[in-house]
Amino acid sequence: MPVCTVTLLALKGDIADFLDVLKHSPIKPLVTARVIRWIVKPTTLCKESLLDQQPPWDLLIIHEGTQSTWSENLAAMIQNTCSVQTGIPTNITSSFASINARLLHRNRSEMPALTGALPNPRKASSAQSLELDDELHQWILSGAGPKGAVSMLNLLAFKPGKQSQYLKYGQAFAESVGSKRGGLAKLVGKIIPGTCTDVWDEMALAHYPDLEHFAEMLASKDYQAANHEWRLPSLEDTCILCTSELDLQGTNQKARL
Repeated sequence: MPVCTVTLLALKGDIADFLDVLKHSPIKPLVTARVIRWIVKPTTLCKESLLDQQPPWDLLIIHEGTQSTWSENLAAMIQNTCSVQTGIPTNITSSFASINARLLHRNRSEMPALTGALPNPRKASSAQSLELDDELHQWILSGAGPKGAVSMLNLLAFKPGKQSQYLKYGQAFAESVGSKRGGLAKLVGKIIPGTCTDVWDEMALAHYPDLEHFAEMLASKDYQAANHEWRLPSLEDTCILCTSELDLQGTNQKARL
């Protein structure tokens, strides 16, 4: 099973300048994404290293191989990093580029229709339980976030003996409550011990067609039934970071905002 490295980067300068150098480097990312905002913050694990970073995180990069070895030119542009290594099956990594390209460039007509949960959304007092609260709802409605597809980085730590319970949530997400809103866990891997953030058990990168589909999922009764029955009781801690993927091969490296 190939080892992949998941890295958050805080840069000293401009993102576009960094990407111009990165696309000519030996590192060939599976995912290069601009960090948008936290959806769910860690409560205990890696809290300081993930949340107290100044300047804030700029990029998420996922690539095959062990710990990133940045060229001298790239290293000079990086303020700080936080990395974890994960094993992702070959059948996922080998076909990921083509599948991901289709996901990121779907026409509106190819996206699942909204199911009607947003006009009368189910809301909570906080988004920490992966529910829609007033702040997250207003941010999405304001249009401040990306206009197209989003990729949510999930780091997961399970309670002892509870991973099988989370798998029931994963099955419900894949078969109904996530997939009917366009949700797809497109990269999933177990964390490899020995890295500074190996307190986590698993990582997942989840795709959504846009923030509206993501918000509708959070607002829906069927999703929250699965969330409260299987996901929340199984987790010791978790965090979810919203990102917008970038095209290194294009002439314009700006996020689709």
